[in-house]
Amino acid sequence: MNKIIYLFILIILTGCSLNKNSKFWSTSETINEDTDSINTSKSEEILKKSLVYEKEFNQNLKIKVEGNFNKNKQIDYLTNNNSRVNFNGKLETISRYKFSKIKNFYQYEPEIVFHNKSLIFFDNRGTILKFNEKSKLEWEKNYYSKSEKKLKPILQFSNNENYLIVADNLAKYFMLNIETGELIWSKRNVAPFNSQIKIYQDKFFIIDFSNTLRCFSLKNGDELWSVKTQNSLIRSQKKLSIVITKDIVYFNNSIGDISAVDLNNGELLWQLPTQNTLIYESSFSLETSDIVADNKSLYFSNNQNQFFSIDIDSGNFNWQTKINSNLRPIIIGNILFTISLEGYLFLIDKNKGSIIRVTDIFDNFKSKKRNLIKPTGFILGKDNIYLSTNNGRLLVIDIANGKTISTLKIDNETILKPVFFDEKLFLVKNNAIIRLN
Repeated sequence: MNKIIYLFILIILTGCSLNKNSKFWSTSETINEDTDSINTSKSEEILKKSLVYEKEFNQNLKIKVEGNFNKNKQIDYLTNNNSRVNFNGKLETISRYKFSKIKNFYQYEPEIVFHNKSLIFFDNRGTILKFNEKSKLEWEKNYYSKSEKKLKPILQFSNNENYLIVADNLAKYFMLNIETGELIWSKRNVAPFNSQIKIYQDKFFIIDFSNTLRCFSLKNGDELWSVKTQNSLIRSQKKLSIVITKDIVYFNNSIGDISAVDLNNGELLWQLPTQNTLIYESSFSLETSDIVADNKSLYFSNNQNQFFSIDIDSGNFNWQTKINSNLRPIIIGNILFTISLEGYLFLIDKNKGSIIRVTDIFDNFKSKKRNLIKPTGFILGKDNIYLSTNNGRLLVIDIANGKTISTLKIDNETILKPVFFDEKLFLVKNNAIIRLN
């Protein structure tokens, strides 16, 4: 009898072990279209006036986007412009890798990174996991103490072909061999991090909670220089953003300032405030989109109903228009794509700032629920836009006419911006990675 019990326990332990042949992802299930939130009565209109743009414009205008697929990943990585991906998937099946819920996950907006055909992410105890294209575990590594694991660190990643840079909200940063997961060096900063990480040549750049841009050596993690901007008692409500072009680093801070710094020596070239710092209430709630760059300008928006274009050389405003969005815009040719927090798709002339078309992509949501639904991020595919929301939905929107084709029910909670990789879409939430085929 004891032998039988022992054998049973052994089978359970073996089946749950984290080895390369374990199956971590759930079996694929059919993705269902969401019908519960559809507004079947088109006569139900929300009649409200506000300062934000909440009406359609040129909604019958059709556009045709040709080419411009994401070809140079390095340039897109440095400039934050996702461009357009060559994807037109049917999104018929869904599978998940689940982990325990991570507190304050959405403030930090952690992102999946990829290496060759492998996916890298972390769990709620700071364990870094690398999965291959067949969802088999290649390696798992945890470099946190027992006390640090209890704090449930939230990790930010950046990688090149050889190395993985990791920084967290505990003020720790370190580098791993991306092939093996072995630790190369580990350091501590004076303040926690909450920004993108950009690797460029033999350096990498990151912003901490003191609103300081720090440049570190890729070789050993030593700080090479830093640029401190105006500090604030208010911590960033959203992950801060960095772009690099023409050997200049551009970044934002928690109070909305945009700064340009020479990446070789840390010299501050210019700085532009975009908010009135005397208005503490608006600064406290400020959420700025990622900065996106081309060769001439920086583009970004915020949840204070402002969309900016700034000259990349002088730091002067090119134009400003009223669009209420904290989502990363996308540049295709001379057109900027963005989506407002109220659920409107905007097409903007990037040179003049004039609005080309506005379409209501939330028009299928019931009126009572609509005000509670917020977009969390989007990408442009071959023919469609794929938009995630804070109620776990994925909207598929026709680029040509700006109309929502379908609304897929992925989850009941917030899911972050879709990521395209290896002919699949990936979404992340506070307790799972979701893969759509």
